[in-house]
Amino acid sequence: MERLKCGQAVDIPKYDFRSYKNNVFPSKRVNPSDVIILEGILIFHDPRVRDLMNMKIFVDTDADVRLARRIRRDTVEKGRDIGTVLDQYSKFVKPAFDDFILPTKKYADIIIPRGGDNHVAIDLIVQHIRTKLGQHNLCKIYPNLYVIQSTFQIRGMHTLVRDTQTTKHDFVFYSDRLIRLVVEHGLGHLPFTEKQVITPTGSVYTGVDFCKRLCGVSIIRSGESMENALRACCKGIKIGKILIHREGDNGQQLIYEKLPKDISDRHVLLLDPILGTGNSAVQAINLLIKKGVPESNIIFLNLISAPQGVHVVCKSFPRIKIVTSEIEIGLNKDYRVIPGMGEFGDRYFGTDDDDQQMISLTTQLDVPPLKMREQPS
Repeated sequence: MERLKCGQAVDIPKYDFRSYKNNVFPSKRVNPSDVIILEGILIFHDPRVRDLMNMKIFVDTDADVRLARRIRRDTVEKGRDIGTVLDQYSKFVKPAFDDFILPTKKYADIIIPRGGDNHVAIDLIVQHIRTKLGQHNLCKIYPNLYVIQSTFQIRGMHTLVRDTQTTKHDFVFYSDRLIRLVVEHGLGHLPFTEKQVITPTGSVYTGVDFCKRLCGVSIIRSGESMENALRACCKGIKIGKILIHREGDNGQQLIYEKLPKDISDRHVLLLDPILGTGNSAVQAINLLIKKGVPESNIIFLNLISAPQGVHVVCKSFPRIKIVTSEIEIGLNKDYRVIPGMGEFGDRYFGTDDDDQQMISLTTQLDVPPLKMREQPS
């Protein structure tokens, strides 16, 4: 349960009631989900399990119904005769229920009489769960957050780029596809003007004209992976650079920035594939605002976002727009996004050691290596 709540898949043994063993059948792989239902007659007995639950439901069914169901199940599924079933029920099952199961009823948040026939109670529970899920829907909390609609194609590409076994070539290929989708979606949030054109048939078509005054700004180094998609969508677009040195979670230091001189007159597409804690993004956005860019003119594009980073950015800059392809579960103790994609820049550019990273940065910034080494590493 703890692993599922942390977004990790688990393998659950399939119990064989005839042999009383777990290793008879292959285990079942269970993936994490928004709602996890844990079922069992002794499920409230262990306090460690109870503490993992957000809602505890006790289904209270009449004793005669329970006995009838048990007879049907044990005779059909387990191949037992009725005499054996009744003997076991009277000697073990009923006393065990009274001693160990019925007392756990006090731990329940909700008690449902008549079991599955109580449609009113079930509807109330379903509505409560939907309400809780809605409270965690960040798009409802922040109207300036946009998540592109998921499809099996998008889920498939996310599966590939998250897989540790994916080759660098495939990682780059499918990352580029996802980035292109995010960029296209982000461009749709720019202002447009109405425009009429004459078609080859001599007819008039009323459409829109693209926003011409825009530029991209990438947060080095991962953000540069999104530049090609932006250039492919916006011919001749100007792109600026921001390099922020991070120390742990809270320490940021602006090392380098090179932005268009007229950036204050442009709409800015801020590029960074991963939104984690949000601290680096806040630093970059503050720099853009100091350069005269209106907050409402900034669109932040990324592939995946942690809820913590979304809260930080949206609360700090309520007029900025964030466009992403998926909202993650959260951050681990090392402030890494989970389930995440790992170190995106290293996987995308193929740099796994410090020397390669230093060469890459010095090439991108067009400064001598010695000058870079004078800066914080």
